[in-house]
Amino acid sequence: MLTALHETNSSEFQVSEFILLGFPGIHQFQIWLSLPMALLYIVALGANLLILITIYCEPNLHQPMYQFLGILAAVDIGLATTSMPKILAILWFDAKTISLPECFAQIYAIHTFMCMESGIFLCMAIDRYVAICYPLQYPSIVTEAFVIKATLAMLLRNGLLTIPVPVLAAQRQYCSRNEIDHCLCSNLGVISLACDDITVNRFYQLALAWLMVGSDMVLVCASYALIIRSVLRLNSTEAVSKALRTCSSHLILIMFYYTAIVIVSVTHLAGRRVPLIPVLLNVLHIVIPPSLNPMVYALRTQELKVGFQKVFALSDYVFRK
Repeated sequence: MLTALHETNSSEFQVSEFILLGFPGIHQFQIWLSLPMALLYIVALGANLLILITIYCEPNLHQPMYQFLGILAAVDIGLATTSMPKILAILWFDAKTISLPECFAQIYAIHTFMCMESGIFLCMAIDRYVAICYPLQYPSIVTEAFVIKATLAMLLRNGLLTIPVPVLAAQRQYCSRNEIDHCLCSNLGVISLACDDITVNRFYQLALAWLMVGSDMVLVCASYALIIRSVLRLNSTEAVSKALRTCSSHLILIMFYYTAIVIVSVTHLAGRRVPLIPVLLNVLHIVIPPSLNPMVYALRTQELKVGFQKVFALSDYVFRK
């Protein structure tokens, strides 16, 4: 495979594009992975769009808890769309080349949406903490203005703090190698091709993970520890059951999301021995949460079920007309 290079003034070669090879070790079989990948992407788009439409059309769902869920659905659509079209293009049409600006843009988008998802989970945890631990003050604390401010704060935090990731990657010199054994432009995969020192890149990646996602995870765990302590103090078994039921969907998704992050991080350590595992888990961690989140909420939240029924009934009425 020819490597796209152009000569710089310093008589060195600078890569002008990267080549995404796909899933390492199974290149001849990876076409079969395209079908479940495409199905997951379609489910992610369809289910999250349905949640957005339902929350918008149903006045009873115009509450902070469901507004945060709608924001999470929009983030999930963005996260899946930043990577899945390119992955499917690689698997179906062998479209493996990607320009450097496109690659760095994908790095930025993936990092921003991943951190944004973590931030929205934190907002949802705070919402449930106030609702259960301070029910009387909840309407005056978690208002529509609170939702807007919290969302804007997360947008600014994640949008600004992730900018150095692609900027630092773009400052590296890429000479000779341009083949990435991955389906997408992961920051660590890209900078591993650099000819110069990448210590700053690795340090910022680690700092970003610990300061943003790590702090979110600690605060979410603290919120739920306080929720559980408050719930266990209730005298009524029915009240305990109701309180836990309102948090169960959120808790399931949070546990899956952060557990997956830890597993993906750990498997990168074993990536040299079995490179397929971290790549496959990395891709699945991008596409499974957007598919899983709406399903869990739809199955476990009665208000959403009622909203879905009303939306489907309205669409059926329109088609009959």
